Amino acid sequence: MTTERRAPLDRGRVADTALRLLNDVGLDGLTLRAIARELDVKAPALYWHFKDKQALLDEMATEMYRRMIAGTPLDPDDTWRERLLKSNRGLRAALLGYRDGAKVFSGSRFTGIVHAEQMEDTLRVFTAAGFTLAQAVRATSTTYFYTLGFVTEEQGVQPMAGERREGYDMAERARMMADFPLSARAGAEIFADYEAHFEEGLALVVAGIGTQYEIR
Repeated sequence: MTTERRAPLDRGRVADTALRLLNDVGLDGLTLRAIARELDVKAPALYWHFKDKQALLDEMATEMYRRMIAGTPLDPDDTWRERLLKSNRGLRAALLGYRDGAKVFSGSRFTGIVHAEQMEDTLRVFTAAGFTLAQAVRATSTTYFYTLGFVTEEQGVQPMAGERREGYDMAERARMMADFPLSARAGAEIFADYEAHFEEGLALVVAGIGTQYEIR
């Protein structure tokens, strides 16, 4: 009689399981106990690999980043504008692939230097275009913060594709705010067509960077 051997429990397997479970339960429901049940182990076993939930979130964010850069190869011929557009579109797409993806990513610390190669290449693109290192850091971090904040708000309304949280019915909102006509009409601009709004906002940020630093 043979018994099925389970894959060894390691950080990668725990993080992968947590990311799969995230889409079902969201960040609030993602407990170490729930992950342990999914892995068919006792919760204390996870503490050999992660001292607390934040340590697990750090590993999850790192794995999300690994998957993201695997799908968005660098182009050495990118202009600085093209690099900002590509990287932030890729980041948004990656975050939207997970329920509460932006919340997981926000404030997390990568568990290794998986980001170093892409960061180095991007800074090289910027400094070659005429940015100082400080300006390059400010430009890339500003667009990163824009994307992270945008997706956080987007997922607050639409947690996953095809879902919409209760309380964001535009007709009902307009009726309740009938005495404030501009604000009522603004709902369609704030809470709908996120793809177009993201692109327009990103273009505004990128244009502002070029103007601020006087770099074409």
